Amino acid sequence: MSGGSRKNSIRKNPIMPEFTNLKDLDSIVLRAGGRAPDELRGVTITPDYIPSAAGSVLIECGATRVICVVSIEDKVPKWMQQQNGDAATTGWLTAEYNLMPYAGSGDRKMRESTAGRLSGRTQEIQRLIGRAFRTVIDLDAIGQRTIWIDCDVVEADGGTRTASVTGAYVALVMAVNRLVKRRVLRKSPVNGQVSAVSVGMVKGRAMLDLDYREDSTAETDMNVVMTADGAFVEVQGTAEGKAFSRAHLDAMLALAEKGCRELHAKQLDALAAFAIR
Repeated sequence: MSGGSRKNSIRKNPIMPEFTNLKDLDSIVLRAGGRAPDELRGVTITPDYIPSAAGSVLIECGATRVICVVSIEDKVPKWMQQQNGDAATTGWLTAEYNLMPYAGSGDRKMRESTAGRLSGRTQEIQRLIGRAFRTVIDLDAIGQRTIWIDCDVVEADGGTRTASVTGAYVALVMAVNRLVKRRVLRKSPVNGQVSAVSVGMVKGRAMLDLDYREDSTAETDMNVVMTADGAFVEVQGTAEGKAFSRAHLDAMLALAEKGCRELHAKQLDALAAFAIR
């Protein structure tokens, strides 16, 4: 076969960018599993993972695995009692996040309860999860009750906080639906749907749902929480070493919107599967 005919017979790969010399190889981003830049990792949500809990799931996003459990107490926090006294009619929702000692690189990490204090990262994530759910629930409708959301990361490969939000939504709906079924609540106080996903700039290209390897080398890392009607609850974005442009921001937000839409569908599928049981 002549050189010209060989050249004409080569097909272009729609995923891999074209390059003309070896220096261009540095710009190629190969994703684990051959994922496209706008593709989520495989997502599995297993409802009722802890049968004794009011609501629970195991969510798996690639190699990241998080157990999300929702508990409901018939009292409000002391600070609310002191603030409102017996006249309090509203409830509260809060979250706790925990990275298990074995969840990271393989080296055991000391439990924060043993260390005697929460890290700044853990506190930030707990607040993020709590804020995400307080935007989609009517706290007045739950009365003097506290909803606890516990997210325990059993395996971490990037995106643990976003997986926590996405999985915990399913657990929350399960828990309040059980209260409605028992006629403790007249109707569900959940008035919206929320999910979260990570995006970033990796070697100059916008990427959806970063794993640990991508996250650790990204020029920009961003976590986005969105409702099912397309509104933003939270956007956390930070550049490392290289600032991102408005065009980069728009590209990342477009990917986040796409990813959250897909995650919202998976949440509904998990709830539908649970309802059948």
